[in-house]
Amino acid sequence: MNDQRPFAAEMPWPDFHARVKNGKTPILIPLGSMEQHGHHMPLHVDVLLPTEFSRRVAEQIGGLVSPTFNYGYKSQQKCGGGNHMPGTISLEGQTLVHQLRDVIKEFARHGGRSFAIVNGHYENSWFINEAVDLALRELRWDGIANVKVVVLSYWDFVNEETIAKIYPDGFPGWAVEHGGVLETSLMLALYPELVQLERAIDHPPATFPPYDVYPVKTEWTPASGTLSSPKQASREKGELMLAVCTDGIVKALRDEFSIN
Repeated sequence: MNDQRPFAAEMPWPDFHARVKNGKTPILIPLGSMEQHGHHMPLHVDVLLPTEFSRRVAEQIGGLVSPTFNYGYKSQQKCGGGNHMPGTISLEGQTLVHQLRDVIKEFARHGGRSFAIVNGHYENSWFINEAVDLALRELRWDGIANVKVVVLSYWDFVNEETIAKIYPDGFPGWAVEHGGVLETSLMLALYPELVQLERAIDHPPATFPPYDVYPVKTEWTPASGTLSSPKQASREKGELMLAVCTDGIVKALRDEFSIN
């Protein structure tokens, strides 16, 4: 029996209990979304990527991976194309907050004390912060005050040297990377069977005014659903980012959780 398997949901309860009860096993919680990613990629890109990063990191630090949140907060037009796009299925903010709060508290009830929230959908960010704040507050009410939570998004570990290699003609900026080179390259490295690069639409990076309008002006979103062209994506670029981000996350969690 392999008691070092990374996915908590795949374990019989005695094995899970043995790993979690002493509070020393880091628990990684991936958060994604069901969101359109252009003509060339599936709707669950934001689920697959944080789950895989969590798996790779957990195997290096002796952690466990929680089941992934498959739905996230509403897609915003200037970073995800917009919630109006077909295939984008989202949660209300308070729903996401309450679900994540409850999951953190439940893992803590079973002994978990070190958590990493691995985000794969930008719009989740502030709701993650709220959920963590509520969970820690309510755990303190129950007398559990030694819980630590690290919140991260995998793309924040892409350093300037890597950006220069991935975007030799210039980086269009994170705001318009939705469905672009970064995500497409990672998918080509990890799940090439799910990428139809020949269907990708080549167009200049989207431009937006410095304000938002609700209801959204659908004409602001490129018809493709992507906010920049994925045509320069490659498996090699994906493998580079996969290595850089995994190494960065592992180092961060080893430091924060005092793992040798």
